[in-house]
Amino acid sequence: MTSQDTVLNPLAVALDVLRAGAPTEIMGAPAAWPRWEALLPHALAATEFASGNRDRAASITADRQAAESCAWLLDRSATYLQVFGRPREARPLAERALSIDESLFGPTHLEVSTDLGNLALILRDLGELSIARELAERGLAISETIFGSDHPVVGVRLSSLAVILRASGEAAAAREFSERALAIAETAYGPEHPTISIRLNNLALVLRDLGELSAARELTERALAIAEAAHGPYHPDVGTCLGNLALLLRDLGELPVARELSERALAPYFAHALE
Repeated sequence: MTSQDTVLNPLAVALDVLRAGAPTEIMGAPAAWPRWEALLPHALAATEFASGNRDRAASITADRQAAESCAWLLDRSATYLQVFGRPREARPLAERALSIDESLFGPTHLEVSTDLGNLALILRDLGELSIARELAERGLAISETIFGSDHPVVGVRLSSLAVILRASGEAAAAREFSERALAIAETAYGPEHPTISIRLNNLALVLRDLGELSAARELTERALAIAEAAHGPYHPDVGTCLGNLALLLRDLGELPVARELSERALAPYFAHALE
């Protein structure tokens, strides 16, 4: 065994072990956040060491399983940072994940589509909307080529693109993609699945931008009911629905109810701060 082997083999094992121990779902999954908070420094250290010099980067890339684990950890770490409002730190991790997966799988693989969508949302948060849209459209095209037009994965890509279009001020286009994403989710999961709550909420935001406040309110109230039934009263998705509904009621002049909903949305955060 060479001295290089003794360095590289433990690194590959570390990447695989970290991946095996890390939750996959992060967005809208608060139960996973404490585990990710504990694992994040280790994931960042391992992935940084893997690409810290040319020899290690080349060796990890040559070890397909280790490279896949490295890309996965980079992508999930980026998503965790994005969830906690740290998109500038998330961006280089997501870019590295995309680069590795493109090298492993080629430019039209499903993993690449996922990476593109995740990086696009990070760039949305950073205000780089043109690049975000380009990446989201590329990710959508890959998914549609693989699955056709009505698959749930395509729905995820449509929803991401709609969010970016709305941020770009293109509410009419965002509505079309949001409605497609909602229809796909309802067909795939039924009308009461938690995913439906997210899709309804996103479409309601677009309708609010278009001035269709009554329709937006109806969708947001339905989204809130689904989220509360699925998660209970203190889940982030419930808080998002409450906050959005409060804004709509403010726009509609129902200020006392809007205030009550805003206070409900904030209550779990205040309680956590006082612990």
